[in-house]
Amino acid sequence: MPESPAAVFAAHCARRELAYPVDAAGRPQWPPRVRASTWRVSAGLGTVYASTTARPRDGEPYDVSLVDLDEGFRMLSRVAGGGRIGQRVRVAWEEALPFFTPAGDEPRAT
Repeated sequence: MPESPAAVFAAHCARRELAYPVDAAGRPQWPPRVRASTWRVSAGLGTVYASTTARPRDGEPYDVSLVDLDEGFRMLSRVAGGGRIGQRVRVAWEEALPFFTPAGDEPRAT
């Protein structure tokens, strides 16, 4: 029986790799699906598509952002310091969990 997509993603994260599945035609499939053809590792660069601040009643506020990765998929994550729409970001790691930090003026992958 093949590994679950969550297990494959977690194994890549443990190696600090932001992996994503692709279908037989090479198109990104996010969120990961059981029928993924293969997995690739992202360069970890993207652009904030949308962002908000979550304010839990009994906790500290935190960023929630949608990030468009240069490889063509969008994932929900957080951006250190809060994301701004259009901001370039790069993946960072807190233990085995990905999040994003400002990337500066890095060119967009083509």
